Amino acid sequence: LATILSAAMMLRYSLDRAEQADRIEAAVKKVLAAGLRTPDIYEEGTTRVGTREMGDAVVKALAS
Repeated sequence: LATILSAAMMLRYSLDRAEQADRIEAAVKKVLAAGLRTPDIYEEGTTRVGTREMGDAVVKALAS
């Protein structure tokens, strides 16, 4: 997620693409609100997924 959010920062601050950055940040928030977590941020009561599954979930959230 950090890499994905870094890309959003690049879009916002280096490329002046705030709308695209907002979409990425919203997708990440949506996935986290759904309870998905990679092992490094997993906590009880959430769903542990691998990095591939997390990336797929963010892409799916972007498409919706």
